[in-house]
Amino acid sequence: MAAGDDDFLAERFEAHRGRLRAVAHRMLGSAAEADDAVQEAWVRLSRSGGDSAGREIDNLAGWLTTVVGRVCLDVLRSRRSRAEEPLENWTPAPSSEAADPAQDALLADSVGVALLVVLDTLTPGERLAFVLHDLFGVPYEEIAGIVDRTPEAARQLASRARRRVRGAREPDVDPARQRKVVDAFLAAARDGDFDGLLAVLDPDVVARSETGVVTGAAGVAAGAASFASLAAVARPALVDGAIGLAVLVDGRVERTLSFLFVRGGRIAVIDIVTDPDRVSGLDVVLQQA
Repeated sequence: MAAGDDDFLAERFEAHRGRLRAVAHRMLGSAAEADDAVQEAWVRLSRSGGDSAGREIDNLAGWLTTVVGRVCLDVLRSRRSRAEEPLENWTPAPSSEAADPAQDALLADSVGVALLVVLDTLTPGERLAFVLHDLFGVPYEEIAGIVDRTPEAARQLASRARRRVRGAREPDVDPARQRKVVDAFLAAARDGDFDGLLAVLDPDVVARSETGVVTGAAGVAAGAASFASLAAVARPALVDGAIGLAVLVDGRVERTLSFLFVRGGRIAVIDIVTDPDRVSGLDVVLQQA
C-alpha cells in the first residue's frame, strides 16, 4: 500500500475513532480495553486491502462498529469463561500499566454508577445489543450480524437488557450502614458462612478482579466462602475513600476489596485489586476491627 493510500485510510479511520472508543468503553467499562479494541479494528482495516478496501466499504462506520462489537463480545465472553474462579485464586492481569482509572471514572459519570453495575450483570449478547441499540442507535439488523442471530433475536436481547437496566436501584450512601454490612461480610467469609454471605449480598451482585467477573449472589458467596484463609488476615479499611477491606501479608497490603451498595444496604459490587502496582497506588487507610 502506497504511503498516500495509507495516509488516506488512516484519516478515514481517525474520523470514526472517537465513536468507536465510546462504543467499546461502554461495552467493556475499561479505558484500556476500549483502546485495545479500537486498535484491533484499525489493524483489521489496514490488513483488509488498504485504501481500496476503505473506499469500497459503502458504510465504513458500520463496518468498523461491527468489528469493534465482535472484539468486545470476545472480551466479554472471555470474562464469563473465567467467572467460576474462586476469589482466592483470582490473579493479576499481565500488566496494569494500561489501566486508566480517570477515564473509567469519566465513564461512570457519563452513564451512572447504577447503569455500570447492571451492565456487568448482563450476558455478553444482552450487553452488546443494549449498548449498540439504546446508547448508539445501531439497527437490530446490524447487531444481528455481530451476535450471529436474527434481527428479532437481537431485539429480544436488547429488550431483556432494557428491563434489567430499568430495574436498577439507587446506590446506598450511608457510611455507617455500609461499614456494618462489610463487617458482616468479613465475619461470614471468615466462618465460611454461605447463608451469612447471601444475607448481605444483592441477588445481582457483581464481583470484579483484574482477571474476571462473577455475577449473582450464589456465585459470589461461594467464592467468598473460599476466601476464608485470606479473610482471617483482612482488616476493615477505606480504599481510596470507599468502604472496603485490606488483606495484610507480613504487615503489608497484599490486596484490597472495595464495595458499592444498593439502597437497603446490600452489597452490589465488589472490586478486588491484587496487582502489586495497582495496590501500591491506592490510598488504603486501615480502621479498627
